[in-house]
Amino acid sequence: MASAIVLLPFYGEFLSADLFGALSIYFGFSLLVQIIVTYSFDASLYLNFHELKGDPDKLAKFVSSAFVFVLILSTVAGVSLAFLGDWIFTRVFPADKILFFPFGVLSVATGIFQALFKINNSLLQTQSKPTAFLWSNLLSFSLIAGSTVIGLIVFPESLWGPIGGRLLAVLISAAWVLGSIFRQFGIHFNWQLLKTTFSFNNSSVIYQVQQWFISYYDRILLLTFLPLATVGYYDLALKCLMAIEFVLTGLNSSFYPKILGAIALQKNKMSTIEINRYYHGLTGVAIILVGGSIFVFPWLIQTFFTKPGYAQAIPLIPFVAVIYLFRPLRLFMAMPYAAVKYSKPLPVFYLIILVVKIAFMYLLIKQWGVYGVVVSGWISYTTEILILYFGIKDKFAFKLNAFKLILAPMSMALLIGVLEPLFGASHPYIVHGFYILFGGVLLLWAYWKEITVIDFFNKRLIK
Repeated sequence: MASAIVLLPFYGEFLSADLFGALSIYFGFSLLVQIIVTYSFDASLYLNFHELKGDPDKLAKFVSSAFVFVLILSTVAGVSLAFLGDWIFTRVFPADKILFFPFGVLSVATGIFQALFKINNSLLQTQSKPTAFLWSNLLSFSLIAGSTVIGLIVFPESLWGPIGGRLLAVLISAAWVLGSIFRQFGIHFNWQLLKTTFSFNNSSVIYQVQQWFISYYDRILLLTFLPLATVGYYDLALKCLMAIEFVLTGLNSSFYPKILGAIALQKNKMSTIEINRYYHGLTGVAIILVGGSIFVFPWLIQTFFTKPGYAQAIPLIPFVAVIYLFRPLRLFMAMPYAAVKYSKPLPVFYLIILVVKIAFMYLLIKQWGVYGVVVSGWISYTTEILILYFGIKDKFAFKLNAFKLILAPMSMALLIGVLEPLFGASHPYIVHGFYILFGGVLLLWAYWKEITVIDFFNKRLIK
């Protein structure tokens, strides 16, 4: 995932905005193929591993059968797309903008190999093998980054470098995965054993496909109404702000098991002061990161993306960043579904959210262009938070500090929404610096009581 950010300066150096937009479409298509052929075995392996670990022979048959099934599904998907891919692309994408041959074909192969590596990642985590997990991912990252950079240098202003380079890297990683899996577990295919997990996999893969459409269909829709370069600078703005996503999801992953463990001990499921503090802190981090990102990333784009078209990503950064202010609130509302094991309605909920986002994109792109996509993202994100809340409130009691979790990020969002259209272009450094100052003052106000009881010199609470 980090390669999406690390490689950005190289993309800016060797690819035009049009080619970068096309690259984002192909990478998104590759991810969709990955989701389909993975068939959620990355998640079901985790569940079944703990159920079967007492029977090593049965466990080996299940793990091996899962990989064999994914290989069979990959073959079926690959052959089907070889015949239907061009027909699908010509109907989904405007003429001559995105072609299935050759880069769509390469993207299919990339998605298949990425799927194998992703399932193995989940297995390594489940087996509690952090060293193997670390080194395999470092190797994969190094291969992707190295082959992509070399490809861009050898084939500048061409998609052969980034797409071909990534394909070579994931092919090597997938070959290593298959050799390791079949050497460890043998080669088996037990259909009856696999069938036991399909009820979970079916609903899970539907949910993941819905998430893909929520996250990636905006590029396809933009391409329908606007030039390919627009997709390029829009995707650049999104990829820059993925840095915030990495920090927030990383912090959430660090305390999430503790929260689930605490809720598991409750008789009446509810949020507590201790649980809320994690999300209050996460909101504070989001406010700091959003302010800093709005100040830093425009400068980085001006420095590293000098080709025509990329500069148009700069005015998008503040408006896209607003969504991340509410990322902790969304994580807070989603948390109870896992805590009380209530996932059944999620496909229906996310179908509604998907319809809302696509409908508003169709309505707003024609009027506001790329900013219509951003506004539709705000609307769908608000819809998601509300649906998640009302969908679980009868099974989980929310008790929260409304100022820290809702009003503080909303105040920051309103400030950006008012100042950015008025003064963001004419006085960017003053306005963007003010966001950082405002965020700091806002957090001091929100956490003044907590700050006053800390002895910073001795790093302890004052008694």
